[in-house]
Amino acid sequence: MKKWILGGLAILIFLGLTYWLIGKIQYRLNVMDIEVYEPVSSLKVPETLLKRAKYPFIDVHNHQWFMPVQDLEKLVVEMDSLNMAVMVNLSGFRGKFLEWSLENVNKHFGNRFAVFLNINFENLDDEGWPEEPVRMLEEAVANGVKGLKVYKGLGLTDKDNQGNRIAVNDPRLDAIWFKCGELGIPVLIHSGEPNSFWNPKDRYNERWLELKQFPSRYRDPKKYPSFEDVMAEQHNVFRKHPNTKFINAHLGWFGNDLARLGALFDELPNVYTELGAVIAELGRQPRFARKFMIQYQDRVMMGKDTYKMEEYYTYFRILETTDEYFDYYRKRHAHWKMYGLDLPDSVLKKIYYQNALNVIPGLDRGLFAGVDE
Repeated sequence: MKKWILGGLAILIFLGLTYWLIGKIQYRLNVMDIEVYEPVSSLKVPETLLKRAKYPFIDVHNHQWFMPVQDLEKLVVEMDSLNMAVMVNLSGFRGKFLEWSLENVNKHFGNRFAVFLNINFENLDDEGWPEEPVRMLEEAVANGVKGLKVYKGLGLTDKDNQGNRIAVNDPRLDAIWFKCGELGIPVLIHSGEPNSFWNPKDRYNERWLELKQFPSRYRDPKKYPSFEDVMAEQHNVFRKHPNTKFINAHLGWFGNDLARLGALFDELPNVYTELGAVIAELGRQPRFARKFMIQYQDRVMMGKDTYKMEEYYTYFRILETTDEYFDYYRKRHAHWKMYGLDLPDSVLKKIYYQNALNVIPGLDRGLFAGVDE
């Protein structure tokens, strides 16, 4: 027994010394993990630290997963501090969950939240399709739902009863898009991922850190349709249903190619977009992004995606100020620095609330009374 204990202790000491020695070698060689490296800039430039938007805004891309039982009063206090007039909860789900969400909203803050419906597209081969989801849409709108949210599973992972991938432009879904247009509600649709998720996971991939931290986000071309295929499917839906308004989530994943997004806008007047989780794309190209936002000021809306109050501050700073060379709040999304766009007030108002008021029906315009005076 003594021999075993001493042997085990010797192994632990050996491993400890090895770990210590490796650390010393790494230090001498200046080896450091990119996740640890956080240089503090020595640059001295003016700073405008904003915690409140200049104008009241509508967040058209938010997720509140427990809205049926959520303490909305606490959330509204935070919204007020940000100057957020309306939050759109895209995770309204359906059935009883949706019913309870609407009840909670209407009981406490009926004009401060808009709820979107979610449909299970994998039911498209079941009996009652598309009559059942069409009826679901009609009932939801009658009960106060303001739009339909489509998750990225459509086009990537959703499958029909035969196990085949459901394309975004599958004709079996046409009745859904048509009905949304008929009801006058927008479709906020997230298709695909950043195109870097399809690229090799090597030193040339600017989303390498994110793919390292979240390996499941890699889109192996052997298992998934290409980025271009998914985008083409989505854009074909937009073309086929000109009477339906589509809010193309996350700058349509063209935040790194705004000229291409502009061309899409030029072709399709029924398409809009929002800034959820992609403001860093604008912050690294301030001159061109400013020009783009002014040119397409009627087509872009404020959106955040994951709710965290402090992260809105970066959005305000990028959109409103002339600040230079400041940090984004999440390294895996942007290891580069941010620059402010200093957008004109007239453009800020459209992005913050006017465009959403024109696209999403039934929002309380009284919340913005006097802002335009």
